[in-house]
Amino acid sequence: SFWNARRPPSARPESFRKVPKPEPAPGGQPGGRHSAPAQRRGGAVMSVVGIDLGFLNCYIGVARSGAPPSLGPRLPFSPEYLSQIVTNVKNTLHGFKKLHGRAFEDPYIQAERAKLPYELQKMPNGSVGVKVRYLDEERLFAVEQITGMLLAKLKETSESALKKPVADCVISVPSFFTDTERRSVMAAAQIAGLNCLKLMNETTAVALAYGIYKQDLPALEEKPRNVVFVDMGHSAYQVSICAFNKGKLKVLATTFDPFLGGRNFDEALVDYFSEEFRTKYKLNVKENPRALLRLYQECEKLKKLMSANASDLPLNIECFMNDLDVSSKMNRAQFEQLCAALLSRVEPPLRAAMEQAKLQREDIYGIEIVGGATRIPAVKEQISNFFCKEISTTLNADEAVARGCALQCAILSPAFKVREFSITDVVPYSITLRWKSSYEEGTGECEVFSKNHAAPFSKVITFHKKEPFDLEAFYTHPHEVPYPDSRIGRFTIQNVGPQHDGDNSKVKVKVRVNIHGLFSVANASIIEKQNIEGDHSDAPMDTESSIKNQGREDELDKMQIDQDEGVQKSQAEHSLQLQTLQASSGDKQDHPSLPRAKTKVKSIDLPIQASLYRQLGQDLINCYIENEGKMIMQDKLEKERNDAKNAVEEYVYDFRDKLCGVFEKFITEEDTNKLTLMLEDTENWLYEDGEDQPKQVYMDKLQELRKFGQPIQERYMEHEERPKVLNELGKKIQLLMKAVEAYKNKDEKYDHLDPAEMEKVEKYISEAMNWLNTKMNAQNKLSLTQDPIVKVAEIMSKSKVKK
Repeated sequence: SFWNARRPPSARPESFRKVPKPEPAPGGQPGGRHSAPAQRRGGAVMSVVGIDLGFLNCYIGVARSGAPPSLGPRLPFSPEYLSQIVTNVKNTLHGFKKLHGRAFEDPYIQAERAKLPYELQKMPNGSVGVKVRYLDEERLFAVEQITGMLLAKLKETSESALKKPVADCVISVPSFFTDTERRSVMAAAQIAGLNCLKLMNETTAVALAYGIYKQDLPALEEKPRNVVFVDMGHSAYQVSICAFNKGKLKVLATTFDPFLGGRNFDEALVDYFSEEFRTKYKLNVKENPRALLRLYQECEKLKKLMSANASDLPLNIECFMNDLDVSSKMNRAQFEQLCAALLSRVEPPLRAAMEQAKLQREDIYGIEIVGGATRIPAVKEQISNFFCKEISTTLNADEAVARGCALQCAILSPAFKVREFSITDVVPYSITLRWKSSYEEGTGECEVFSKNHAAPFSKVITFHKKEPFDLEAFYTHPHEVPYPDSRIGRFTIQNVGPQHDGDNSKVKVKVRVNIHGLFSVANASIIEKQNIEGDHSDAPMDTESSIKNQGREDELDKMQIDQDEGVQKSQAEHSLQLQTLQASSGDKQDHPSLPRAKTKVKSIDLPIQASLYRQLGQDLINCYIENEGKMIMQDKLEKERNDAKNAVEEYVYDFRDKLCGVFEKFITEEDTNKLTLMLEDTENWLYEDGEDQPKQVYMDKLQELRKFGQPIQERYMEHEERPKVLNELGKKIQLLMKAVEAYKNKDEKYDHLDPAEMEKVEKYISEAMNWLNTKMNAQNKLSLTQDPIVKVAEIMSKSKVKK
């Protein structure tokens, strides 16, 4: 998936603006048990969209009423794209998916920077920017803007295919994406004008696509069916183990190798052939970005061919470098030996997933593989050997993620009624909260979400505090996170003060991992207690003892657990007391002899100030949105301008062909020479002075050409259509003549007609025949190169004057 900055039309790929329309949705029986989401709003036809935002390709899945999700437009490296990447290497962007949410100094960014042909630069906020040439000037775009442009294009493509606006969507992200990366993708969706209902983990989307139509899943009370999903795409490797019951999907564990994918196998081939060509042809491929890209393309093709063929396969590239043709060969065995180190990385995530899910091989019902790199035979063999069973390829390896996202969007959208299907995902990394504690002037901390904890999920923690305090969220085990900074954010709970009696206030803080997989401190409230004097019959029902055991136990907070949105209501009703935490301390006195008094409890919401790591400010996002709007308008104007230019070019080519063909008889030799010269001059102008002209200039040029070409085209059309309309007029006259003859012969069918009316008919016949004979005699005296005397429109009008 890539975005190509504006250049002169001849250098800009048409394919980015003209994406093929989607195939019709596969047939399905509306209302049947396999039917997909049904209509809900007054029978109006509605569609929802799921987007597989891949590293190399993008897919758009559309859920339609009464049919399974169909795969719509695909934005791959099509042949048109590939040629543009090679010819305009520094201004064509690709492979930017994993640049999200990272600082420019990030080791991963610096490693990618060496591989990418376009230029990465540091943004003012320290994040990654991409330098391109746009509107004839150097511009720096944030990666959120670049992905926003791509998403805007996908939105436009969807709207064009569906013939209706698209706003709501579900976008896929790798399961290993951190909060920072996820928020960056959410910002890109906002820039594109999309309302992202959910960021969905790619393997969870695959699991949903697998399970929602299964009719043989175990009942809820039965042992679940455990299925392993292995996704190895172009840039990453992910494993997920899911438990299925009827109407229910629960992710048990996810593991991953974020730096193992199809491109690593491509790189192994590129390195091998680069070294061979350096020795064999004295060519330094890696110093020539254009040649290196061509080699990557050919190595990817070779890799795919080796997946289907074990014999020696050739690699031939014409005019590769310095006008040299290069050639080599490789077979599957050599490839597997070359990639042995990569293949050895396939098993560890599988083993880790099984350990985290606490399952044995015999507990696994099946293994489903998706992603382009799983087509490599050695990869499939590694997976099959580990589980000691055959792997399944029932899912479409390329489209499963987009299908799952489209289904999830249908489930979340109010426009669709979908069969109940509960989806419980997991938290990929354990998350800890840290705060300052007055107890021994230290800090307190607690792991609020463990690795593979159910998500979405909320927890309520009670603190005893006298003043505002900070909660710092971070990933518990930084070495497990493929990101250089473990920080998530800092949350300041404001307006906290002591109780009226000077005692600590009880502060309830709700922390959440939401539907997007993002952690936040959702809200906080302070519990105020007021003594109630006397025995009032109207005392509030929410009361509690004002005096408790206020020794060391009063320093302990309890964590109350609630389920969050996206989980079945029956599950959300459970409230557990799972863990005790030390939050603060103070010198407290026991008062065992004091009488028990009723207290009025009042909960007051507290403001929270969040400072999220590498979070884009809303002002900056709004600026990006404004810029995107301007660029969309510029793209629209550019498309209109380019369409006007294409119309001139098309007219030149089409008319020149016809001058030597169907128009040849309808133009004199002198005019042919004159018009041919005019067309040739126009063609030369298009590629010289007319290369980059305003829209109106092209419209004027087309009008000038049509001024000379239109009479010729009209003569041809008149000549072609005249016999047809003459025949129709002749038939009508004959029918009228027969009717007049029958009337004169006293035919009963015409007894009701008035003689005066029949006289009018006879008069019309006579006039029409005289007009026709006169006009056709004059027309027959003209040559084909002369404008006709009688037009088709006149003849058709004559035949409609009277019945």
